Amino acid sequence: MKSSVRLVSLISAMTCALLLAACGQNKVAEKPPEPGDTAVARVNGQVIWASDVKREAVAQGLISEGEPLDISSEVFRQRLDEVIDQKLLAAEATKRKLDKDPIAQRRLAAARERILGDMLVEGVVEKAVTEDAIRKLYAEQQKLSKRSEEIRARQIIVGSQAEAESVKKLLASGASFDALAMERSTDQATRFNGGDLGYFTLDVMPEPYGAALKDAQKGQLVGPFAAEGGWVIVKVEDKRTEDPITLEAARPQIVRFLTYDQVRDILEKLRGGAKVDILIGKPQDVPGAPAREPASAPPEPPAGAPAAPPASAPSAPAKK
Repeated sequence: MKSSVRLVSLISAMTCALLLAACGQNKVAEKPPEPGDTAVARVNGQVIWASDVKREAVAQGLISEGEPLDISSEVFRQRLDEVIDQKLLAAEATKRKLDKDPIAQRRLAAARERILGDMLVEGVVEKAVTEDAIRKLYAEQQKLSKRSEEIRARQIIVGSQAEAESVKKLLASGASFDALAMERSTDQATRFNGGDLGYFTLDVMPEPYGAALKDAQKGQLVGPFAAEGGWVIVKVEDKRTEDPITLEAARPQIVRFLTYDQVRDILEKLRGGAKVDILIGKPQDVPGAPAREPASAPPEPPAGAPAAPPASAPSAPAKK
């Protein structure tokens, strides 16, 4: 697997190196391409800079854009060896005049367009996705979001309504909920922790729980009511307003949303000012095939926006 990943990386970097050669820019460059850059190797007189190695590490997903990479680390040295291999392979390809082949020229042109397009998008996104923009969208979403009420409860599930009524009478007379949950409850996920379900909102619980607990108050015994698995008795331990998502937890989703918004905006402007003629027909629908998502499909909503909750089993605690 590692060898195949490296091969893809080599081919990609060879394309970039051939692009430089095709443009007549493969001469020795002694001036650092970035302020504070460090020369880390020389291949047939051509300097390899630390930024070249870092760019390769970013391309392989080993570090994020802008993240530092220690030149004394093993990761840096491994990437340096790969960059050296890439330059040697590209130089040999140029020597064999592979860059003059018509097919190679088309691939080089496509790679150049892809790189330039990426650079344009990166520049636009960098200017737009700022800390101020992130905080502003976060604040807007917090104003719009609806914070639900959370309930903390314990449950005991038994096999029949009569047994449930018997358990409820024992609880009403002062018996320990924890002890009865351990002795009587058939729910293996909660019986050993006193039937504790943790904190949850009603929308993530099965319908019988939502209906039974809708108007329940703190300290109240609710039930018995029928649910999947048996007859349920619930004790409401606490009620509180759901905590809002923090900025740091919401940040990745907000950044994705803002990035998508900027890319969509620039593409709409470019397409609006260009003449684009599609010379092929629309793709045919294949019976049974999954529906295609349009290219302009909206992104995920920013964090904090209301969303449909997933179904949850009654024995799975939501929060502690």
